[in-house]
Amino acid sequence: MAETMRAIDIKNGAGPIEALHIANIPKPTATGSQAIVKIKAFGLNRMDLLQRVGQYPVPPGASKILGVEFSGIIESVGDKPERSFKVGDEVFGLAYGGAYAEYIAVSTHMLVHKPQELSWEQSAGIPETWITATQAIYNIAKFTPGKSILWHAGASSVSIAGIQLSVADSASSVFATARQDEKCSFAVDSLGATAAFNTTTQDWVSEVKKATDGKGVDIIVDFIGASYFQQNLDAIAKDGTIVCLGFMGGVELPAGVNIASFILKRINFVGSSLRSRDEEYQGKLRDQLVEHALPRFKDGRFKLMVDKVLPWEQIQDAHRLLEENKTKGKVICTIDA
Repeated sequence: MAETMRAIDIKNGAGPIEALHIANIPKPTATGSQAIVKIKAFGLNRMDLLQRVGQYPVPPGASKILGVEFSGIIESVGDKPERSFKVGDEVFGLAYGGAYAEYIAVSTHMLVHKPQELSWEQSAGIPETWITATQAIYNIAKFTPGKSILWHAGASSVSIAGIQLSVADSASSVFATARQDEKCSFAVDSLGATAAFNTTTQDWVSEVKKATDGKGVDIIVDFIGASYFQQNLDAIAKDGTIVCLGFMGGVELPAGVNIASFILKRINFVGSSLRSRDEEYQGKLRDQLVEHALPRFKDGRFKLMVDKVLPWEQIQDAHRLLEENKTKGKVICTIDA
């Protein structure tokens, strides 16, 4: 009989929070460049909520189990792992799926050695968010020192990473938006943003223009989509880039949207995702993260914000926390040995 493990499953394949439960499923085995990692903690992401209700397609060949980021200990390896990884190594990493489980099969090209300075919980919250921010700012937006940048959803995990990267790499100004004053203060006081604007009580476009002497901002990283589309066009500077990574505010544009700015301002509008990228692409981003950010994790220059840690038996509560949009940083689940 095949060896089994426990994992978070969804009754009927998709459904509400109440459909999440722990079940026994076959334990994976490592082949090729893969390793089997015994998971100590895993991070939650908004894509997990969409996948749970059947609105996020899983990449071909990926596990249907939720979760793409984790920390743990290598239990076994395939016949062609990266040389630097061996049984017993403490690691964290990014996967195409399967992290809500006791064990995961993942390419060693997507693993990072866990520094002793970081906890299992901190490490589990790094891969998806920090690699997404790294991809958005450098690979897509082509950020260079001296440019200004605005991060929407300023207290979300990706923006927490992105704001810190922008500040560290000498952006001329780093702006953020949020829907609560507390989150705006957090972006400025804890993360170092130049200013943050409450989109429910302020005209954030006017505030951005005022702060940039009417020029607008060079880069906007957006997770909202349709409901901010016109405002993004109004707030972006000439030759600016808008990077769209999500659509929390819908996918259908409201009537009256004026797209003239695309030509008048020579705007670049780029949509992107990380999970659908191939292993080679993700591996290069991993290397970029290790070179650029890992030293700053170790010495504390970059803050790893963990808002809530729950045992994985409370996965339903963890999903509720994410859906409420009240967190500042990661929600992490731990798995006891």
